[in-house]
Formats: sequence, C-alpha cells, structure tokens
Amino acid sequence: MAVQKENHAYVDYGDINVTGGVSVFSSEFDEQFYYDGDDLGAAYTSEQTNFRLWAPTASEAFVLLYSEWNSEDSTKVPMLRDIQGTWTAKVEEDLMGKFYTYLVRIGSQWNEAADPYAKAVGVNGDRAAILDLSKTNPDGWSSSKPLLDHHLDSVIYELHIRDFSIHKDSGIQHKGKFLGLTEEGTHGPGGIPTGLDHIKKLGVTHVELLPVFDYATESVDETHLNEPQYNWGYDPKNYNVPEGSYATDPYSPEVRIQELKMMIQKLHDAGLRVIMDVVYNHVYDGYLINLSKLVPGYYLRYTEDRKLSNGSGCGNDVATERPMVRKFIKDSIVHWVHEYHMDGFRFDLMGLMDIETMNEIRRTLDDIDPTIMTIGEGWIMDTELPAEKRANQQHTDRLPGIGQFNDGFRDAVKGDIFIHDRKGFVSKGSSFEDHVKRGIVGGISYDAALTSYALEPVQTVNYAECHDNHTLWDKIELSAPEESEEVRRSMHRLASSLILTSQGIPFLHAGQEFYRTKGGIENSYKSPDEVNQMDWEQANRHQDGVEYVRRLIQLRKNYSGFRLRDADQIKRRLTFVDAPPNAVAYTIQGVEENGMREDLYVLHYAARDQIHLDLPHSGKWNVLFGEEMLSELYESHILVQGIGTVILSHSSKIPLTV
Repeated sequence: MAVQKENHAYVDYGDINVTGGVSVFSSEFDEQFYYDGDDLGAAYTSEQTNFRLWAPTASEAFVLLYSEWNSEDSTKVPMLRDIQGTWTAKVEEDLMGKFYTYLVRIGSQWNEAADPYAKAVGVNGDRAAILDLSKTNPDGWSSSKPLLDHHLDSVIYELHIRDFSIHKDSGIQHKGKFLGLTEEGTHGPGGIPTGLDHIKKLGVTHVELLPVFDYATESVDETHLNEPQYNWGYDPKNYNVPEGSYATDPYSPEVRIQELKMMIQKLHDAGLRVIMDVVYNHVYDGYLINLSKLVPGYYLRYTEDRKLSNGSGCGNDVATERPMVRKFIKDSIVHWVHEYHMDGFRFDLMGLMDIETMNEIRRTLDDIDPTIMTIGEGWIMDTELPAEKRANQQHTDRLPGIGQFNDGFRDAVKGDIFIHDRKGFVSKGSSFEDHVKRGIVGGISYDAALTSYALEPVQTVNYAECHDNHTLWDKIELSAPEESEEVRRSMHRLASSLILTSQGIPFLHAGQEFYRTKGGIENSYKSPDEVNQMDWEQANRHQDGVEYVRRLIQLRKNYSGFRLRDADQIKRRLTFVDAPPNAVAYTIQGVEENGMREDLYVLHYAARDQIHLDLPHSGKWNVLFGEEMLSELYESHILVQGIGTVILSHSSKIPLTV
C-alpha cells in the first residue's frame, strides 16, 4: 500500500490485497480490470434505478441517496463488487429528483464523491442528480442539423456564453445565460443587431463555445450568482453536465440541461453548428476531483516518485492513455453528441493527450456522423507520456481528420504572442513573407522551401486571435504604438483577411470583427465582465469592421478556390507570384464552368507606399475585394496603395489544369 501527502490532500492508494496484489500504477491493472460495458453511472426508470461504479481499488462501496442537494441525512445503499472491479446496486422505487454520491473505502480512507458518469447534478455539482433526460428535451427537439459538405467549408466563431450577452446595452434579456443566445431581434447602440442576429449577419457556419460543462466552484459559486464572478471554464469538475451558472436556475438539475438544449436547437435552426470546447487534458484539482477520490492513482499521470505530472501548468495531467480513462473520454464525447447534438469538439491542450485516444475518438465520430468536427491545440508540451505517443503537431501524419491550430501562422501574421512588442507581417515586420505563405497554403508542405506540419488542409485551423493571450487589437497596439489608430485598424483588417482567404479552416474570436480589446489584459480568465464582455458600443462604432469580415466570409463561401479540398489541389492550383517586400501575392486557378475558367488573384499588402504589380496574364480583371486600395487597374497590371487585401477575378477560356 502506497500513500502520498501533497498540498492539502492525504492520498491512500488502497490495499493491494483488494486487487490481488496488482498495483493501480501497473499495466497489469489495466488488463485485469478493464470494463467495456455501457452502463456505468445511474440508469433510471420510474420502477428502478441501477447504479454501476468502476472502483477496483475499493474494499467497500455504497450509494448515498439524498432528498435535496444540501441534505445532511442520506440513505446508505450497499453495492456488490464483480470481478472487473465494478460495483453495482439496484433501488426498486422511483428516485426521480433524488441526489446521490458514492462512498468508497480505499485502504484506511473513506472517500465520498459524485458519480464521474453523472449526467445531471445539483447546485455547484457536488452531488449527482437522478433524472429522466428525455423529459429535458425542448419542444421540437430534433437531431437534424445544418448541412455541411466538408469541414473546409466551415468558418468558426469562438465565444464565451457570459461575455456575449452580459453588456448592459446588449439588448438581451437573459444576460450571461444559455438563453441569451436564443433571443432574436435584439438590438444594441445605434440599433445594431446583437447576439444571435449579429452572428447570423456575419455568415459564420459554426459557433465554438468556451467550456459549458460543469466547472469548479472555486471560480464561480452557483449559490451566489448575484455577485460578480467570472471564469473561462477550463477547470473541469463534472464532464458530462452543463455548467449551472449559465442556467436561469442552477438549483434545479433539469433546467441547465433543458436550456443548453434550447440554445443548441436555436443555433441549429439559425443554420449554425455548435462546437464544444472540451478539457480532457487536466482536472481542476488532482486530489479533490471525483475521479481521484474513487480510484486514486489511476486517472492522472505521475512521475516516478509519485508526484503529479504537470505539463498542463494546471497542477496535473490526465492519463488519457490508460484504457479506462480513454473509455471515459470517448463515452463523454458520445454523450454530448447523442444527448445534446453537438457538432464538433475543440480539444484543449491536445498535445498532452495520446494519439490512440484521439484517433479512437475520430473513428467513433466517423461512425456516428463524419461531419462532426475535431480540432485541437497540438502544442508540443512536456508530460510523463512518452514523446512518440503525444497528439501534437509533430505527429500530424498519425492524426488524420483532426485539425490543429496553426500557431506559426498566427505569430507570422501579428508577431510572437510571448514577445509583446514583436511585430508581425501586418505591422510591417521584416522577413515574414514565407511564414505567411505557409499559412496561406493551409499548413501543408507546399514545396521544398515551404514545409510545415500538416498533410492535408483539413488538419489546419487558421487564426489570428482566440480567448488566450492578447486580442489581435491589443497585440497590434503593443507592437505598433507609433502608428495611428486608423493605421492599426488597417493592420487588423489585413490579419482577418489573411485568415479568411487561406486554405484550411478559418477561426475567428468573437469581437474580432470590431477590433475587440481587453484593455491590454493578456489572459482574462479571471478578469471581470468589464474586461471580457462583448462591447456592443464598440461594435456600433466599428460597423465598417463588421462589414469587412462579413464580405470576406461571403467571398470564401462564393469561391471554392479558397476551400481547396486536399494538398494535391493546393499544389496544382495555387501559385505564388512575384511581389515586393511586405507583400504576398498568388493566384488560384478556378473552376471551369461552361467552357470558361475563373481565376483569382490575391494580394496581401502590409506597407503603405504605392506599388506596381504585374498580373499573371492579360485580360479583363474584376475587383472582388479591396477596391479602396486600387489606384489603377489595367489588363496587365495594377497600382496599389495602402494596407490590406485586394482580390481580383478573371474569366477566360484557358483550360483547367488537371
């Protein structure tokens, strides 16, 4: 029996006599105690509820039934153990509305914990709740969703539930709640559309939600929602339950479930798919989390001296490579797909997860619906998992169908995020042209000079800002303080156009379209609403920026050349042409229709001086975008002045290269 005392928690890893001498840390443990059933958790009917808990290291286990979320008294129901280390109990009565926990004896220590497989919880998530989930379905609840031909047709818009509606002038009634995103016809300053109408007007295809699972109460106490509280949500507590602070009534377990479903249904009805940000790489507290209380030593990674691995920087790393952890993650993903009709998942710090788990998730989703998206942060990070097993950018060739955020493109566009005054391409930094080109081709290895991490464009997510680090506007202010606000707005627009015209999957951060600022705060995860809120007054002042992004999104939808399906097409149809320093120009050979071919010419220009550029061939060129930058347009050349993007089209009878 091994014990450890770290920080605030005493950990007893159990009596190995219970496991026949097999240590929880050994591979033999995985082989002997793997359970492949689909009945973990509580299965409710009006006649009975069946409970099944996986806890091989426990010598005793009970279900504790409570009448209320905060009841002190409980009914203690003994559980029976089977050979695979699961414990079962059956209660033959209607337990609808009751709350429960598990009580297990681990060696000399008794631990009480909520069910890791809980699908409903009470306020603050300390106790699981027993519900008939079918009764939480809103009227008209349907699994139908907006059509999507290919992941590369997506335009992702990342938002935080509270941020999006909490502003005093959002015009939204249910501020900071799931229901805030269901309201239509809302208006802000100047009568501009806000909320859902604003998103629809932009034309994006996917809304990506910062974590909406139940997160830790150390950041947000659901019993004090009348007080200012804030969290991004990256400290998981109950993985399979919605966060109660976004519900109108966190005390009623069914309300948060129903209101999240109502929000998803409304987004689907509006033609928008929904991506869920999931955090399977770490938990909020390695010792107090339910998983660690029930099977100490199993769910997290440890160093050789039994200290917690901490590649996440959050105090722990989840051991995704262990079979029952992998099963838990896959079961969780499937639950969100089947119960909530989620359309995609963004994996936080995916580089800490293992390749096999990510591939099993992708295969599982392909069996359910191949259009469900999987993207993640494939950062190269240190953890106790062997380097060759990590799901990061170095192993993209072993992660088909999984998109990875292109941090190289991000830093080339706006400058190194960790060196705040470092300029990037848009702020006239030097020698970024080739780095920008790598992003334009979707992160693939285009030729001997332009090599990168992706095999196919679907494996690349292009972005200039997200919830992490400085917003694009704040970064430009830090790196180009000598410039006027007008010039910085031009730089900002150029960054957005680079993202929305490049191959791969484009990603926007909510408010990027109107130069969102957080007042220079780099990571605002615990900053107040005044820092994090979507400022609809600023949106009103900068509707030109909103229109700029809307036009780019529509262009991307209209021209398939911006959405080439594979690396081979990109290499054949996208050709870089000569351009001076601080400029990148290229053509995209278009689609042949009725004997005619429409080609595109794209110029991204970060300097201000007027430049002369030869067009790739003579003929009538039409201006699709950036007309304000064109001084002259001839059949064979153009004169351009200003910071921004110019896009031209040309129709001809030139055969399409096959």
